[in-house]
Amino acid sequence: MADLRLLLEQGLAEGVGVGHSLGIDLVTLDIGRSVWTFRPSPAAANAMLTVHGGVIATLMDTAMGSAVYTRLPADTYYTTLELKVNFVRPVSLTADLVTCEAKAVHVGRRTATAEASVVNTDGKLIAHGSCTCLVTAA
Repeated sequence: MADLRLLLEQGLAEGVGVGHSLGIDLVTLDIGRSVWTFRPSPAAANAMLTVHGGVIATLMDTAMGSAVYTRLPADTYYTTLELKVNFVRPVSLTADLVTCEAKAVHVGRRTATAEASVVNTDGKLIAHGSCTCLVTAA
């Protein structure tokens, strides 16, 4: 878990990775759980001038993947095999912080699953979903 936190912090400091490019920040990293935030901006706009669903999906994929990663043995990696997102409401480009909480549901030798929800500052659900990850040795 410390390695993941160090890697994420290094990427943000060096301007590398999805966290830097989309403004996704790690808030909490526990065993099997992570919380990430995103502050909407015009850089995340879709054609309807709301936050693009792909940005929300990326936030969820990042949170779910890191929740899974915290439960993996040393020298083991993962990659997302499947991502399912249900969008409940749009997010304005001028909205306040959006929060995504993810939990690892199952972590096995070959696959792992996780689920996540995204809420606005009022606690209203924006999106929820799940993922399946492929687990591999380094």
